[in-house]
Amino acid sequence: MSGRDAMRLLRFDEMRTQARSGGSGRVAVAMPHDEEAIGSILAAARQGMAEPVLVGDRSSIERAAAMAGETLGDWDVVPAGSPEEAAAVTVEMVRSGKADVVMKGSLETATLLKAILDPEHGLRTGRVLSHVAAFSPVGYPRLLLVTDAAMNIAPTVEQKREIILNAVEVSHALGVSEPRVALLCAKEKVDPRMPATVEAGKIRALWEAGEIPGCIVSGPLALDNAVSPRAAELKGISDPVAGVADVLIAPDIEAANILYKALAFLGGAENAGIILGATAPIVLTSRADSLRSRIDSIALAAIHARFRRRHHRGGPEATGTVTLGR
Repeated sequence: MSGRDAMRLLRFDEMRTQARSGGSGRVAVAMPHDEEAIGSILAAARQGMAEPVLVGDRSSIERAAAMAGETLGDWDVVPAGSPEEAAAVTVEMVRSGKADVVMKGSLETATLLKAILDPEHGLRTGRVLSHVAAFSPVGYPRLLLVTDAAMNIAPTVEQKREIILNAVEVSHALGVSEPRVALLCAKEKVDPRMPATVEAGKIRALWEAGEIPGCIVSGPLALDNAVSPRAAELKGISDPVAGVADVLIAPDIEAANILYKALAFLGGAENAGIILGATAPIVLTSRADSLRSRIDSIALAAIHARFRRRHHRGGPEATGTVTLGR
């Protein structure tokens, strides 16, 4: 079976199996003092997807676990007396190889990201940090990745190139050798009055020049022409991505966030999301996410962390314009 065929068949139950098959990943959780964080990581551990390393105050973690109907058992608790200390300890555990994944608990997102992006002690790689979400939409015959719904407000062409590379790396981790990437816009032709289409044309030119390897990039494409073979046929669009996209690249955070929430809350699609671009995947779930979505995000992070161990990439620094988009 080819990588592309694997993507067509992969659903969330198969992703969970993949997460368990290679051994559970070590997930360092910063301040799991709330029942959502501790409940999801312990449930993921029970399902064989993760080995939790809990960073924070033991009594607070135990109370949160009890509220979630869980017990800590023999899982490690590393003491930390403040959110800043918890963030620093969590990041150091990844730097030292004692953990494979960073997960946010009840501390502020900005506190955790500050530790991750610390120039001396953080997890920088040279790539923009971006959010990648995986969806299993009803009726769509393949897993669908959407980016960037949470991190970069109005990414430049160069930042979008790196956002694509992050999403492609997730696709490769899931077994897709050559994912099909659609640059979403409101129309299929470059129009000087519509900046997103102009940027899409520039990004496609970068791909044609070999600057975005490991995938096929097409755009501008409207959403229907990216995911519906019939819509693409009716508009006379014939390229390898039209109608069969594996990855959707939104023009900005507004479009991506709306698409993300429409798929999740109106379409009822199973979903998971992680932050990419650091030396380890980051689980940064929303308060509105379901327990199943949280567990699946941990599973996706474990799969990606295993992939990174086999194919290390990165440089000295990560860059990017970070916001709290979810």
